[in-house]
Amino acid sequence: QVQLVESGGGLVQPGGSLRLSCAASGRIFSCNAMGWYRQAPGKERELVAAIRSGGSIDYADSVKDRFTISRDNAKNTVSLQMNSLKPEDTAVYYCNADCVLFSSWAFSSNYWGQGTQVTVSS
Repeated sequence: QVQLVESGGGLVQPGGSLRLSCAASGRIFSCNAMGWYRQAPGKERELVAAIRSGGSIDYADSVKDRFTISRDNAKNTVSLQMNSLKPEDTAVYYCNADCVLFSSWAFSSNYWGQGTQVTVSS
């Protein structure tokens, strides 16, 4: 149905920057919202940032001053620019999307990417 593919994860030093990207593919009519979650070992998966098709954005308090989310509605892609990275940002980051398919236009479904590792360490 829908596949989300993340890219851009890796190892970065504290204070550095990293940009994550996610592309949704499939018989997609539109995605109402796209965003990023993260999960560190032993912790719950938490929302990092989300952006709606109309442009409204939600950020976790811990990243509001450092991360920026953006999307291209026509391409069904979403990116997360991460600046001033801290060791506590280390986690697996997952792309998430709520999308309407051509085959099921009456309702939306939620989809997850496989995750990309972000490690912030000296």
